[in-house]
Amino acid sequence: MRSRLLSLLLKVRIGGLLLAAFALWVFAQIAEEVLEAESYAFDTSILLTIRSWHSPLLDIAMLGITFIGDPLVLSIICLILGAWLLQRQQKSEATTLAIAATGAIGLNILLKQLFSRDRPALWDRIVDVGQYSFPSGHAMVSMVIYGFIGYILATRYRRQQVGIISLTTLLITAIGFSRLYLGVHWPTDIIAGYAAGLVWLIACISSSRIWHRYRAK
Repeated sequence: MRSRLLSLLLKVRIGGLLLAAFALWVFAQIAEEVLEAESYAFDTSILLTIRSWHSPLLDIAMLGITFIGDPLVLSIICLILGAWLLQRQQKSEATTLAIAATGAIGLNILLKQLFSRDRPALWDRIVDVGQYSFPSGHAMVSMVIYGFIGYILATRYRRQQVGIISLTTLLITAIGFSRLYLGVHWPTDIIAGYAAGLVWLIACISSSRIWHRYRAK
């Protein structure tokens, strides 16, 4: 039984590393296209298609969805969840959450300054945004924070894992789409944000698992 468990854990870790490597490759490919300005036609065609779907009702819905993906809102969620985890003596998970959140936000700011990509200006925006767009902060930070929250819930409620993972994925995807709908990000910003966020999320979860196993010894 123990050997089967160890084998399963090894497969999960290898799977995580492969997924992280693939996400890193995706980010690198997109970053190269952005630096060489090769993605404009692809990005523009998708945004203009989404623009044709606009309606007053969808405007309200997308503003609400983008709000729950705002890094400031996510930081508040992290503070509340972190306090709850500490109250339940879950110091390791609270620490990992703090590292994941601060790391994601800090790394996103650094990448935006590094690439200095201007935001789309294809139509008048209904939201105020910062200057640079690559990679998307909403996509990257929501991937990390909501992804980690989903991971915590999925490990605690194993019978509901499929539902938890599905809802988490749907939420993160909706946040990314809302940024496209509002015209504040290029599609490649969103994809790159997801990719970078996934790499950081896997790194944080893997580090937490290694620490748990080290302490168990």
